[in-house]
Formats: sequence, C-alpha cells, structure tokens
Amino acid sequence: MLKIRNAHERGHFKNNWLDSYHTFSFGEYYDPNHMGVSVLRVINDDKVIPGAGFPTHPHKNMEIVSYVLDGALEHKDSMGNGSVIRPGDVQRMSAGTGVTHSEFNPSDENPVNFLQIWLLPNAQYTQPGYEQKHFPAPDRQGELKLLVSGDGRDGSVSANTDALMYGALLDEGQSLSHDIKPDRVLYVHVARGPVEVNGQALNRGDGCQVSAEPQLEITGRATAEVLLFDLPLAS
Repeated sequence: MLKIRNAHERGHFKNNWLDSYHTFSFGEYYDPNHMGVSVLRVINDDKVIPGAGFPTHPHKNMEIVSYVLDGALEHKDSMGNGSVIRPGDVQRMSAGTGVTHSEFNPSDENPVNFLQIWLLPNAQYTQPGYEQKHFPAPDRQGELKLLVSGDGRDGSVSANTDALMYGALLDEGQSLSHDIKPDRVLYVHVARGPVEVNGQALNRGDGCQVSAEPQLEITGRATAEVLLFDLPLAS
C-alpha cells in the first residue's frame, strides 16, 4: 500500500530569510492527518538566504538530523561543537536532557537548502550527543547507502532511535530495491528529481509511505536524490 504526500500539500512558512516546507505538522502548521510516520516526526525542506539563519534555540528529547542539498550550513551548539555541513554530510544531534544550537548560512552569496529531520528517541533524557560523517556521492550512486542507524552499522551515523535512514543518487532508468519486513513501514522522501516508486511517479518534495508490500522499488526518471526511512511499524 502506498500513501503519497505531494509536495504542494505540505505546510509552508516564509519570512524575509527562510523559505520552509513541512512534510509533517511543525510550528504554526498543524494537520492532524500528517503528524509523522512511526518515529519520523519532522522533514522540513529549508532554504536560507546568504548570511542568515536560525539563532540559538533549545531542543530536548529528539534525534535531529541535518542533510544539506545545496550550499553550506554552519552549526554551533552548547556541547562545544562547531562545524560546517555540506552536500554529502550527515549530522546527528541527540538533544536528550537538553541542548541549544544555532544554524547559519555562512555564505555571502549563495543560499543553503537543507533537510531538517526529527526522529523520536528510544529513550528520553539521555546524555546529549553529536556526530557528523561524509558520504561520498559514488557510495550513494545507484544504491541505498545506510546513513543513520541505531548502532552505527556499516559506517553509518549512530542515533538513539529504531529508525534506519538511507540515501541514494539515481540516474535516469537506474533502479534500486529494498525488502519490507512485516513489522516495518517505509517512508520515501524525494529530495530532488523525478522518480517512480512501485509504479507511482513522484517529484521533488513528494513523499510516500509504503507498507504491506513485500518490496520497495525506486527508479530514476531523470537525475534524482532520495532518502528512505525504514521505521518500526508501531510508534
């Protein structure tokens, strides 16, 4: 069964420096029919103009993943971490008992487009943590590369969650597949380009929940980038 979430149906927030689309309820956007899928609670598609960003703000009891599509994102937090996230990088911040951080576009010329992803943790009020890794494009080309997991397997970023997050790059006509276990549900987010998911055409910003099917198949209809979340069926 496929449940498609079209890009134009997402929540939208825009001010003088931020243009953000919300796949699930977030901030002032509330839709009781789109509160998340399993432990996946936020996918925000954010664009920030040069020289602007999110000032220091708090988080608690959430696994927060940042994934840059274009440009660069500068991160600073109360744990003493400071880094710049670029395409191919995956950053995970475990908020746990509480952490503050800021996210800023350090460029004077180019906007930054990134995905902000929130995952519910396995346990609350844990020690805050941070990890960042780079996943080269060749490692994601034509295959699902594990980016985030609960145990850091296969070189992935570790997180306090039962979710698995994969990333893939596809050329036109290139396909990949992923088995769906009976106790799991999948969510596909199309980060860029057109794809076909189990026979259904999806475009940039679209998403698709997949369950009660034996296998997922994704095919690029042109150059594309996708994220796949493999999630526990019960949330």
